[in-house]
Amino acid sequence: MTRQLDYPAMKRIFSRFQELEPEPKGELEHVNAFTLVVAVALSAQATDVGVNKATRKLFQIADTPAKMLALGEDGVIEHIKTIGLYRNKAKNVIKLCQLLIDKFDGEVPSSRAALQSLPGVGRKTANVVLNMWFHQPAQAVDTHIFRVGNRSGIAPGKDEVAVERAVEDNVPAEFQQHAHHWLILHGRYICVARKPKCGICPIAEDCLYEDKTE
Repeated sequence: MTRQLDYPAMKRIFSRFQELEPEPKGELEHVNAFTLVVAVALSAQATDVGVNKATRKLFQIADTPAKMLALGEDGVIEHIKTIGLYRNKAKNVIKLCQLLIDKFDGEVPSSRAALQSLPGVGRKTANVVLNMWFHQPAQAVDTHIFRVGNRSGIAPGKDEVAVERAVEDNVPAEFQQHAHHWLILHGRYICVARKPKCGICPIAEDCLYEDKTE
């Protein structure tokens, strides 16, 4: 397994990320906590660009659980049918809306356990919402963060939960709030899967990846 970077290297890496992008943002479009939950749930096995294209009009007419319920499953499908697994996702969105109304007075809860009780919402989705909307230093580990964490030595781990814990344990506290966004963006645009762009990587000097490219 990749070695864990030491504290000085972690500090240098995240200081550099912060210097380049002081306030990193998620790329999923949303207008409130509810639309963020729906967008993140829809993004499983889909791109943010694809989800944004599908939800732009949807969220204009259904930005609350009650409005989404009024559309019904077929109405949701009409908007999201360009997204993979759209039938199952539409079913989950409707169930999620009903549960929000029945158990949470139509409001999105701010605890991980409560969020994970919603249909279609897993640990990663819950962490995205906790971080982006409730400003908690939760770490949502996706394929990009898993790759970057293990490849670089920033957060090595055998699975997503282990990488999540490595980020929480080893990234300096002052960088925790934005850590997962910096790592996602780095994995999406620089430390890509097939041929990482090490030649233009801002953290190459500290990265432990042995097979660096030019």
